[in-house]
Amino acid sequence: MSYLDFLRDYGPRLLDGTLMTAAQFLCATVLAIAIALIAGLMKLSHNRLIRTPAVIYIEIFRGTSLLVQLYWIFFVLPLFGLTLEKFTAGFVAVGMNLGAYGAELVRGGIQSVPRGQWEAAYALSLSPAKRMWRIILPQALVNMLPPWGNLLIELLKGTALVSLISVADLMFEAKQINGSTFLSAQAFGTALIIYYIFARLIVTPFMRWLERVMARRIGRA
Repeated sequence: MSYLDFLRDYGPRLLDGTLMTAAQFLCATVLAIAIALIAGLMKLSHNRLIRTPAVIYIEIFRGTSLLVQLYWIFFVLPLFGLTLEKFTAGFVAVGMNLGAYGAELVRGGIQSVPRGQWEAAYALSLSPAKRMWRIILPQALVNMLPPWGNLLIELLKGTALVSLISVADLMFEAKQINGSTFLSAQAFGTALIIYYIFARLIVTPFMRWLERVMARRIGRA
């Protein structure tokens, strides 16, 4: 079978898997960003009751395997009365795992803002929330965006693991096709190309565009 014949016969299934991967990526990204922002700010708190839960969460999810976390969320939580549908369990596991790494980027980005900016914000008599939201976070975001680009690519690659709980993503479809045809090079080669295109031509250009936009907004361009 030629590669064109392979694409004609199995391309629609791989396209469906790609769309599922895109959905997993988007849902996990939104969750990871929300968790990273909350946990990163909590870790900066001087209140131990606020800081300690964030530290525990970050250490657990950074220090254990994403695969084990995925299995825990999908297979173990139902034993405690919490059952998640496989699509939801997939992006929740990936989002919570990468959110822990993102929390450290948020913390580092905020702490990298020059001390003079903090003092200027304080001199304007803004509330702590307004100082953070209007002055500190926009500058911190510019510092965070380059490593966030790398993190989102890692998140994209992490979504491949959801195939292990039968989410019909790109990797799941590639494995199914390979299992029925034994055309390993075509199935997994096509999956590899699609993941690369997704990362190189969608995620990376978008993050670079966002970096330029944010830099212009705070006058660094």
